[in-house]
Amino acid sequence: MDSVTLLLFLFIAASAYGVWYQRSRGRIKATENRTQLITPMKIGAEFGERATLLQFSSAFCTPCRATKVLLGQVVQDFPGIKHVEIDAESNLELVRELNIKSTPTTLVLDSSGIEISRAVGAPRRSDVVASLNAIR
Repeated sequence: MDSVTLLLFLFIAASAYGVWYQRSRGRIKATENRTQLITPMKIGAEFGERATLLQFSSAFCTPCRATKVLLGQVVQDFPGIKHVEIDAESNLELVRELNIKSTPTTLVLDSSGIEISRAVGAPRRSDVVASLNAIR
């Protein structure tokens, strides 16, 4: 009977973790500490006039490809927005500096390079648009 109880507890705990994990992936969260300035030299590209969507990807990441397509579509719909994709494996120093834990991670930067928000996982279009609309 004790082994059945233990298995049931482990099943419930694993299920709760799985639900939490799925709900937290892709959510854009506002950045609390907006003091770190990211420069065009650090990312190897110029910023957009209004904002920049900075995506960290890896070669074998399927959600990274979907995120690239989604962000490309958003850029086409909004003037002054630029999408920059960075290979996380080739830029480990920058990944550490910006505290990137997994791919895809998308940073929303304002026109001066301040991180406004971030999404870990494939973001939803509506969340990206809402984050961009919050930038004045």
